[in-house]
Amino acid sequence: MQNMVKQMQKLQKQMQKDQEELHSTEFTGQAPDEAVVVKFTGDRKMVDIAIKEEAVDPDDVEMLQDLVIAAVNDAMDQIETQTQKTMGKYSRNIPGL
Repeated sequence: MQNMVKQMQKLQKQMQKDQEELHSTEFTGQAPDEAVVVKFTGDRKMVDIAIKEEAVDPDDVEMLQDLVIAAVNDAMDQIETQTQKTMGKYSRNIPGL
């Protein structure tokens, strides 16, 4: 029983370490032609956004909105994929998760 508790504590520490590492990782999302580039941390906080001048057209605000959405969605997809790779191993064999 003690051995099992020690294994669970070790697993919990490793999971915490992996989660902290994931949260500090930076992900870059891009719209087509890199017109908009966003950077997020693994805990889904935006830390930077770059918009090319040619993407800013006062007569076509919808295009810029679409580019921002595309870049953000690209970054979110990357974060989700990496989260599944990193943290999924901890829930793979737990029933109901």
